[in-house]
Amino acid sequence: MKVTALVVAKAPVPGLAKTRLAKTLGDAAAADIAAAALLDTLDAVIAADFEIRVVALTGDLELASRRGELESVLASYTVVRQRGDGFAERLVHAHEDAAGNPVFQIGMDTPQVSAALLNSSARLLTEPGRSVLGMAEDGGWWALGIPDPALAQGLLDVPMSHPDTGANTLAALHALGARVASLPVLRDVDHEDDMNAVAQLCAPQSRFRVAALRSASSGS
Repeated sequence: MKVTALVVAKAPVPGLAKTRLAKTLGDAAAADIAAAALLDTLDAVIAADFEIRVVALTGDLELASRRGELESVLASYTVVRQRGDGFAERLVHAHEDAAGNPVFQIGMDTPQVSAALLNSSARLLTEPGRSVLGMAEDGGWWALGIPDPALAQGLLDVPMSHPDTGANTLAALHALGARVASLPVLRDVDHEDDMNAVAQLCAPQSRFRVAALRSASSGS
């Protein structure tokens, strides 16, 4: 399908990745969990039917947990560096860098996504003028699909990582004239209870589920 997948990612460097999770698991374990989530997400995107795959990356991959695995999987992607001041501005630039086809953006906090879910969600973007937004249980969003990078400008007025980020994003898209289809609501991984709940939704041998169960076992 003529849709570009845009994965917005942060290198899972111990001490910098998943800092809220690190408060209970420690820096190394939290970075490993983040790396596992990112790798599972990248694999799901590769297994889906996207015409182009782009990763907008920030952070030092050389210091990342599971560096070798990440470098191997990222070889299947066009990797661009995130640029701009603040997360919203970096998202806007990432959409500009990935533009051409409609762009379906996903982060690295929902490793339970499958190729089937990505295909059914992103295929909506092949309808002329259609945008999509997938809300997260915590009030944010896990996916954003837009046909034109100009629509991403609406993110500049949306405070990120707030309980109403999703609702405000939807309002910003509507204000710019977007026709937005809703995607399934997913739970993203920020805290230990999120990790355990999301792990149960992942395939038994997925990196994230294995890492989460190992972490839970070592902490018991």
